Amino acid sequence: MKLEPELSFQRTIPRQLVHRAAVAEVFITDAAALGDDHFLVGAQWPRDHALYHPDAYGRTDPLLFAETIRQSLVYLAHWHYQIPLAHRFIGRDMELEITDPNALCVGAEPLPVVLTAQWLRLDATSPRRYDARLEVVLSAAGTECGRGSLRGTMVPERQYQLLRRRRGDRPVVPTFTAAAERRVPPALVGRLRAKDSVLAPGASTGEWLLQADPTHAVLFDHATDHLPLMVLLEGFRQLGHLMVHGADSQGGQPPQILTALAAECRVWAELDEPTRLLVREDSRIHESAGRRLCIDAVQQDTVVASRMIWRPLEQATPSEPGQLLSAQPCWP
Repeated sequence: MKLEPELSFQRTIPRQLVHRAAVAEVFITDAAALGDDHFLVGAQWPRDHALYHPDAYGRTDPLLFAETIRQSLVYLAHWHYQIPLAHRFIGRDMELEITDPNALCVGAEPLPVVLTAQWLRLDATSPRRYDARLEVVLSAAGTECGRGSLRGTMVPERQYQLLRRRRGDRPVVPTFTAAAERRVPPALVGRLRAKDSVLAPGASTGEWLLQADPTHAVLFDHATDHLPLMVLLEGFRQLGHLMVHGADSQGGQPPQILTALAAECRVWAELDEPTRLLVREDSRIHESAGRRLCIDAVQQDTVVASRMIWRPLEQATPSEPGQLLSAQPCWP
């Protein structure tokens, strides 16, 4: 019987290998190749975090899982597949599901987690362009408690600039700085600090503006010429929380937690274009099974679409494998 390799949780990997500027924002600690594009990835999640803090019930933030998937894809690309550090990474789509929230409670020490990962090469037509999907299963203390995937494209700088040529020489000036004072109070979107709120009211009912602080040390850890995927996910999550727990939500209902999300990046989400978030609810989901919220991020046309499932806390149980991934998409 072949034993799985031991992973170390003693220190984080070099920050440049996960495209992070701050050492404190690196969660990956180790990785081991199992052969045939299969890996184990170790990560340590903090007991608390400036942005990804535990919820009121002591459960870790689901977006910690999302960020760990992102870091895992980037790390494996550089460490195992020798993709140059100078290559640009473009996020395409992400899906994740927390199947056992009770396994991800915050304890007296930081939480070590393991991702069992498979790398799928999607396009082998170019020796310098890499299209790949990373599929992972999340485990904590030996218990499988989540699954997810991330698809990305990795290209050299020259090819990246060709892809971005339509911008011309326009300076990238974020449009979301002027409305900072109009952001929704952080408590209504499940955050602790005013600077962590990324939502502002839109021009009509059911419409919101993505107003992330461009100086935010976590959301904008390093310079970028477009809205990062994690910023869009934060907007989706906060709007979902507002719909489920906000002032207009129905009182007397059991507590609900975010258990699943999926997002697809169709085109570039520009920093200097207003980003509207439009939300609608999928009535096909029975109330006792939670709420499925469909959210579109729109810049003139739809840029990204997301669907999220919120379940009552006591009913946040694992779904059938592939249930989220095969669900009918909410985007056109």
